[in-house]
Amino acid sequence: MFLGRRNFKLWFVIAFALSLLVLGALVTFGFTAFIRTIIDHQVALRVGGQSFGWWSRPPVEPIIRIFVYNVTNADEFLNNGTKPILDELGPYVYVQTWEKVNIKENPNGTISYNQKRVYIFNEDLSGGLEDDVVIVPNIPMLSATSQSKHAARFLRLAMASIMDILKIKPFVEVSVGQLLWGYEDPLLKLAKDVVPKEQKLPYEEFGLMYGKNSTSKDTVTVWTGVDDITQYGIIDKYNGRSHQTHWLSEQCNRLNGTDGSIFPPRITKNSTLHVYEKDLCRLLPLSFEKEVTVRGGVKGYRFTPSPDVFASVDKNPNNMCYCPAGPPCAPHGLFNVSLCQYDSPILLSFPHFYMADQTLRTAVEGISPPEKDKHQLFIDVQPDMGTALRARARIQINLAVSQVVDIKQVANFPDIVFPILWFEEGIDSLPDEILDLMKVATNIPPRAKFILTIALFGLGGFLFVVAVICLVRKSHRQSTLHLEGSNYLATASVDQAKKKAKMDNGMSSKSN
Repeated sequence: MFLGRRNFKLWFVIAFALSLLVLGALVTFGFTAFIRTIIDHQVALRVGGQSFGWWSRPPVEPIIRIFVYNVTNADEFLNNGTKPILDELGPYVYVQTWEKVNIKENPNGTISYNQKRVYIFNEDLSGGLEDDVVIVPNIPMLSATSQSKHAARFLRLAMASIMDILKIKPFVEVSVGQLLWGYEDPLLKLAKDVVPKEQKLPYEEFGLMYGKNSTSKDTVTVWTGVDDITQYGIIDKYNGRSHQTHWLSEQCNRLNGTDGSIFPPRITKNSTLHVYEKDLCRLLPLSFEKEVTVRGGVKGYRFTPSPDVFASVDKNPNNMCYCPAGPPCAPHGLFNVSLCQYDSPILLSFPHFYMADQTLRTAVEGISPPEKDKHQLFIDVQPDMGTALRARARIQINLAVSQVVDIKQVANFPDIVFPILWFEEGIDSLPDEILDLMKVATNIPPRAKFILTIALFGLGGFLFVVAVICLVRKSHRQSTLHLEGSNYLATASVDQAKKKAKMDNGMSSKSN
């Protein structure tokens, strides 16, 4: 009975050891998936959840730095045909607060909102004041004259007379604050009175950031990721539309990117991230560049635009869909956004014509050669959670000016891409509490998996081997005892037989 109980204990140890080994296998092959499920559940936009709070009111203060190109020789440029000389002023720094308002949950797993942005000028961080006076191209006027280039001649002559009466000139002297946030323009004021209602512009003043210091009227609808985490943060509709209408193909008209602050989790180095920005009128694809480490030791991936994103059609034929009025199309390194900027000949590029044809930069004086560290657009992303850790959105605004000989005010204005300003917008880092949670979510699980795997396989293997050895030894001992017992009984039987034979022989002798 004692031996049977001991055997039972050994078999129990073996069963327990096998359970540990099976559990170790489950940890090896299923622990990562389990952790990902937990992360996906926490990341998805659930009303009342922590990630929803961070998404709706980001706990960061994005900063935008604006550099204005001041024209120092406007008269000489117009009268003598010399190169325009530009003086880069700034930065003019604004601290922002972002908030998503009018949030509405939809039954199909999406959520709609309007974006509210508030810009506050920070004099301490700036290299000048909003009152600084600059001389810049008259964008409303030059847009109008460029648009009239292919109109009837009498319309151009009439435009020249109107501009003469209103004393409108190709360059304006305004403050930086006016250039950004708006000033009264005589052409826009005239258009308000004479242009048919359906063709009126949605603003009465001109400013490159006019109307942005408020709640946007655009309604954005994004996927929450609750039902499908691979759609997390991706735009479903923009003002009720799932596609743009400006470009020549469905592929180029797509809107299914994110706002650049969040992306679907589990990003790899082979992933392509897509960011949609209204002012760009298209998705901006970003490709992996390198691994980075941000404050707090959190590791991330840096994604940047590829060199051919604004390439000319000759160098990237896929960009032909962004040239509905061409050829000719935009020069290499420029992107024409006139179709979504009320036909104003606005061309976007990276600052200092980074990754663009350098003849654009040398057509003016005063712009230094581009530098990757200063002028590259990038987003650093935590790959497991899809959260932007650090970002720099760097864009330059340029005006494509066309010479129109019938309008005397611009008769000497050559065909030129005129830089107006460039800006960088983004965040340097997330708050410590978010970074700490990211470190826990990304660093602890791999370590826990390693420790659990070693412990389970180690303990399970050790107990299994020990129990098997004990069973083998016990089995061998029982076999030996059985054999010795059998030999003893056989010997005793022989001795007893011999003794009996001897007694029988003795009795026989006495009888005789």
